[in-house]
Amino acid sequence: KVLDFGLAKALDTGALLRGGAASVGQAGGAGTAGKAGAEAGVHRPDLPGRPGLPDLSNSPTITSPAMLTATGMILGTAAYMSPEQARGKTVDKRADIWAFGCVLFEALTGRRPFDGEDSTEVLGAIVRLEPQWGALPSDVPPPIRTLLQSCLIKDPRRRIADISTALFVLDKAASLGAPPVAASTSSPPTSRPKPLARLAGMISFAVAAAVVVAMAVPTLRHLRETSPPVPPESRLEINTPATDQLASFAVSPDGLQVVFVASGDGASRIWLRSLATTTAQPLAGTEGALYPFWSPDNRSLGFFADGKLKRIDLGGGLIRVLAEAPYGRGGAWNRGGVIVFAPSTTGPLLRIAASGGAAVPATQLDQTHHTSHRWPQFLPDGEGVIFLAANGREAANGIYLGSLLGGVPKLILAADSAAVYAAPGYLLVSEAGGLLARALSPSLSEVADSVSVANPVGQDTSVFRGAFAVSSTGVLAYRTTVSGRRQLIWVDRNGRRTGSVGDPDDSGLLNPTLSPLGERVAVQRTSQGNQDIWTLDRAGLPTRVTFDRAADGFPVWSPDGRRLAFRSNRQTAFNLYETPTGGGGTVRPLLESAQTKFPLDWSADGRFLLYRVLDTKTGSDLWALPLTGKAEPSAVVQTPFEEDNGEIAPDGRWVAYDSNETGRFEVYVQSFPSPGRKWQISTAGGIAPRWRHDGQELFYIAPDGALMGVPLRPSADDQGPVRGAPARLFRVPIAYGGSIQGGNVRQQYAVAIDGQHFLVNTTINDSLETPITIVQNWQGGLSAREKR
Repeated sequence: KVLDFGLAKALDTGALLRGGAASVGQAGGAGTAGKAGAEAGVHRPDLPGRPGLPDLSNSPTITSPAMLTATGMILGTAAYMSPEQARGKTVDKRADIWAFGCVLFEALTGRRPFDGEDSTEVLGAIVRLEPQWGALPSDVPPPIRTLLQSCLIKDPRRRIADISTALFVLDKAASLGAPPVAASTSSPPTSRPKPLARLAGMISFAVAAAVVVAMAVPTLRHLRETSPPVPPESRLEINTPATDQLASFAVSPDGLQVVFVASGDGASRIWLRSLATTTAQPLAGTEGALYPFWSPDNRSLGFFADGKLKRIDLGGGLIRVLAEAPYGRGGAWNRGGVIVFAPSTTGPLLRIAASGGAAVPATQLDQTHHTSHRWPQFLPDGEGVIFLAANGREAANGIYLGSLLGGVPKLILAADSAAVYAAPGYLLVSEAGGLLARALSPSLSEVADSVSVANPVGQDTSVFRGAFAVSSTGVLAYRTTVSGRRQLIWVDRNGRRTGSVGDPDDSGLLNPTLSPLGERVAVQRTSQGNQDIWTLDRAGLPTRVTFDRAADGFPVWSPDGRRLAFRSNRQTAFNLYETPTGGGGTVRPLLESAQTKFPLDWSADGRFLLYRVLDTKTGSDLWALPLTGKAEPSAVVQTPFEEDNGEIAPDGRWVAYDSNETGRFEVYVQSFPSPGRKWQISTAGGIAPRWRHDGQELFYIAPDGALMGVPLRPSADDQGPVRGAPARLFRVPIAYGGSIQGGNVRQQYAVAIDGQHFLVNTTINDSLETPITIVQNWQGGLSAREKR
């Protein structure tokens, strides 16, 4: 029997008096709370609060017209009223979620979560006290306990926002079954009414909630009866085409599809694979894509490519550019049509409508501790956002909780890698080479001890991200390794391997640069969680150059080979420094400012250091820092577009760089040091230019990862370079080369003095072929793991 739940909304006197009783009933549709049996005037001895006390489920919605005298009047049923209702505040459907939690608690325990001698006591308990969680039967599964706690959070902003979330948890719990109850000799079991009878006599909701109750009743009864064994985990593997972006994949919210970034034999792009089929299909127009993420309706994808945040609708294949995102680090999409994303390696998260529009800040950066907010994930309420706050210092990184409603983000867990939320209340975190689950408290203020979910699971330490993803329905996907194993190899102009520098390296080897005489290589490595500058001799013997706990990277040689310029956040902001190449010498600051900076090249005459700046207004720009005299830094290329990977010509008269001013990245040459005329060098896309040491040829990476060479010679009137036709030299697995989006990372190759050989940072083949493992019912084994 379904009865009216009554009102739970504060209404002004005028609205009530104008509308009469009919209007009152209609106004209560949004934010109704529980009142079972009041209209029938039935006393309910089977629903005891305290012995001999009146049944407060029968407290009246409106006692008399005299009550309708003040705005903010509390209207509703005390026993099922949410804290915001009890305070007379404006309510919405989250008050229904609270009432649902109250009824569910009562159905499982035979008592109400909040009680008292009169309505005043009940309301006071609702506002101040917590339910007696110990009253829950021991055989209530952990997901249902978490669901109850999430429904009965006093702050509506932290409460479950939609009843569909509760329905999913109940449905999932029913499919998993309930663990058997261990026999106890300490006391006889308490006799409790069957949940079916309890719900039939108690629960009444407006239309949406009534549907949930109708589906929840058999679910709750099932939980209390003898259940079949928990379904075991089931696993399958998806083999993908070759890729060096092994952490770029995502599972659809419904758990039925997977997208991943792979190159195969052509350009790197997004591939779509349904779990109902055995083949995957590439998505046209997604060349160079990274870090795809799903829309909540499983029909669209967001991704990063060409320095922009883009969207593709799977039905029609239409691709739209949503915002600038030169170095995207993750996005999330909620049911309200809001996308939160990290547009760069530094800075706060931004938010934008999924249909397009202006991007505005979604978080506020704490410059004292962090330089980057990245890898956002929406909580089920669509307002809470968890993300990784990082600055490259291991001790300062952590998972934070923010909100679209604003406020100061709250630290949830110290971590140096991104976390993913998994319903009904877990954080999945990549730690120590494995994937761990940590249960969240209802207030999200505490996390439980970790339980192993999978091992090993890969982690890309260069971007602080693990190689795993999870759907809203609990389907887990992960890879056992990522593109962390790299090696420096020598290849000739035909791509034939002629030697190597050092052994395969699993320390995030990046940004190799040759010394002026070619006898040493400077690189960036991450060892024991710390990023530093190292040098390697011809035999590959490593020497550590920097030792600070900050993130030191992007080394650049001085023309005499005695010093290295690099960037570091040892003063929080990423500034420019120099240090002797022998290691252990005095580190001297070159340029300090609030902007994030990356050194790119040191002019052959020693006069200028070319560097990149991330500007809040113009994005990525190229600047030159004079190293002699007292001149101030000056802009070399500063436009509303993204410029990166600049390198000064050997004669010091030109600078080569890449820019996305045409809508895709191309390589250009411009006069230097004063800005002037420029010439486009690439013809079909290109990034990461490098000069031959005599200045007669320019190399760059094509969109498919191939190394290209373009002959250059001075013009007869000495007004600019005369370029020949680009020639394809070779394609080897250059680290990040197959899917690099503009200046996502610096050049991963160096040109030998003879111009005939290249030192290439390669991705090891065994990382390229790691399949994606799909796990269903991964939560079913958590309780067993916890006991072990």
